[in-house]
Amino acid sequence: MDTALAPEGTDLSPYLPDEHGLFFIYHFTTEGVRTKDAGAAHWTWRSYQLSDMRARHEIGADQALPAPVREGFLTANHGCHIDLEDDWLYGDLPDLRHDYSAEAGGLGHFRFALNETMLVGARKQPLQSVDNIRKAIENGSRKFRSPAELIEAVIGQSFDGMAAELATMGDTLDGIEDRIVCDAWHNERQALVDARRHLVVIHRQMATLTNLFRHLDHSHRNDLPDSINDMAARLSHRAQTLHYDGEQLQARTRLLQDELMAKLTTQSNRLLYVLSVMTAVLLPMTIISGLFGMNVGGLPLVDTPMGFWVVTAVSLLIAGVTYLFVRRLGQM
Repeated sequence: MDTALAPEGTDLSPYLPDEHGLFFIYHFTTEGVRTKDAGAAHWTWRSYQLSDMRARHEIGADQALPAPVREGFLTANHGCHIDLEDDWLYGDLPDLRHDYSAEAGGLGHFRFALNETMLVGARKQPLQSVDNIRKAIENGSRKFRSPAELIEAVIGQSFDGMAAELATMGDTLDGIEDRIVCDAWHNERQALVDARRHLVVIHRQMATLTNLFRHLDHSHRNDLPDSINDMAARLSHRAQTLHYDGEQLQARTRLLQDELMAKLTTQSNRLLYVLSVMTAVLLPMTIISGLFGMNVGGLPLVDTPMGFWVVTAVSLLIAGVTYLFVRRLGQM
């Protein structure tokens, strides 16, 4: 399919798709510099809005893409994968949503397909990594001599974002740990639950990416160019590193939850101990007051002016002895 570049001075918007569902289309020379001359282009990057029906129609009608690649773009399900089909490397990878996205702070998906002369990308939500690379191309700070270099940069940006998320979570856990150690932990249960939930999401994605790059290396090493094999090896190593970092933070979160639960258990035991002591101390007084509260004849001290004070003194004495006895039992 031949999608024409907008005329000079009328670039496509990176935020609003055009009549083809395209966010932008960039042409690159052999030196990796962006050019507006499509005839001088060595390779091209097209970016689609996947939730736009016009984009889905364009992708579905693009006969340059093999049928499995088109199906991978248009499927409704989001399942991370990387595969090879007729010299096209294609896949669906996680990425952080952009901060101006309506669902900022979560993970979105970036679908791509590339060969030696074309990179086709598509996403439903604004993605941070794609926008960072687009801005680098716009201001000329990055050069990409091949689609593989650009896709590695996009995935690398995604890894950078996830590494920053893990670093932020590490700082959050530092604060929670300090408060737990200082016994100011009474409002930390929900914070730990939120942190663990966020870590689980990132850790699952890192585990998936680690397995994907391992699968790519094992299944298609002989079918891929050396440059892509090297790219996959670099990304696989970084995914494994982030996966390990996520595991360490998850283990730390579990330890903090265990420590918090131990403190909660200690507090509960202390409260139960206080209640037990109070029950033991008040029990003799309750029995005595119950006995003297019976409305029957023959009650002692009824006619004695000091009867009340005598009974009170006996009750307090028995309560004190009971308290000392219970305290001694608690210390044994």
